[in-house]
Amino acid sequence: MSERRARPSSEDPRNTSGTDGSTEAKDSGGPKGARAARRSLWRRALTPPPAPAPRPSVPHGPSPAPGPPEVVSVVQSALYRDGVRVSAPASLAETFRELREQPDGMAWIGLARPTAAELHSLAAEFDLHPLAVEDAMEAHQRPKLERYGETLFVVLSAARYLDAAEEVDFGELHVFVGPDFVITVRHGAAPDLSAVRRRMEGSPELLRLGPEAVLYAILDSVVDGYVPVVSGVQNDIDEIETEVFRGDPAVSRRIYELSREMVEFQRATRPLVGMLHNLMAGFAKYRTDEELQRYLRDVADHVTHTSERVDGFRQALTDILTVNATLVTQQQNAEMRALAEAGFEQNEEIKKISSWAAILFAPTLVGTIYGMNFSHMPELHWAFGYPFAIVLMAVVCTSLYFVFKRKDWL
Repeated sequence: MSERRARPSSEDPRNTSGTDGSTEAKDSGGPKGARAARRSLWRRALTPPPAPAPRPSVPHGPSPAPGPPEVVSVVQSALYRDGVRVSAPASLAETFRELREQPDGMAWIGLARPTAAELHSLAAEFDLHPLAVEDAMEAHQRPKLERYGETLFVVLSAARYLDAAEEVDFGELHVFVGPDFVITVRHGAAPDLSAVRRRMEGSPELLRLGPEAVLYAILDSVVDGYVPVVSGVQNDIDEIETEVFRGDPAVSRRIYELSREMVEFQRATRPLVGMLHNLMAGFAKYRTDEELQRYLRDVADHVTHTSERVDGFRQALTDILTVNATLVTQQQNAEMRALAEAGFEQNEEIKKISSWAAILFAPTLVGTIYGMNFSHMPELHWAFGYPFAIVLMAVVCTSLYFVFKRKDWL
């Protein structure tokens, strides 16, 4: 990271007290002049017109209705010197003015879902790169770390575990780190940067290290926020394993939803490993404080551990899904086998009933024929007619019985 630069209040290219651009023209011969010229273009092209001056107060009569606040998305803005807060400006304009008046100060500006005009005013004041500003406005960026001259642009994906819904909520955070400023642009509920600010203000010796220390605190807060998420996901996986072996039919949907969340979690944590290693690779070049180097290495260790846990969760969920599919297949096979056995038993019963019905049908047929009582029928007046009919019934029934018995129907 770059050194903090000196900023004389009288010759700073950000001093815009003149309206004809004379300051920028004065320094146009060198790099600082080029930077001042770019700032002038930013201001003229992107900065919204100043608000009209407020009306003087009237001692008598009703007061005019108050207008909307100047900047509604500024969560907090403060100036620090030697690790101690010296002021808390109420607007971005006041922050810019006070920062110019304090050459050795540092501004820490926190925004939540800012408007394009607010980001453009910040870009004009701190010479932010247009690509970084565009990313901060659009959001939905992958975690990354990019350097634009003296400014470091960091995109982080924070996460928090919602116990009631048993799901992971992700938020996006953009951080601009310059020689004498830190700008945070938050999209989402996480992380809670007010806690980070309180922590840093309670450690002046750490905050005295400058914007790099603030970046460390933000990274540490984001990574620490992963710990309850990891614990919550671990509990969910344990519950899912129990439901899988208990045969809960709704567990497949829960596995799928948690797997999708782990994909997002992996996208948030895996790039951080490379980002922090790249940051550590520039320690010597940008003369980062040794104590701060230790803190950043500790964050890198935590990120690596979290990334490995998330990778393990994805593999575990994949294995659980495979086991669940196997158990469901086995259960379906068992049900099909039971249905087949029931059908076989039912078929056997039908065979027995059909066999006995056929056996009983033979004497019924013979008796029906000889019971028609026609006048001219053979065997009606024969002395052996009755025994003949009985023997005929017995022979037919016995024959059918042995036929069905041979076919295992009886």
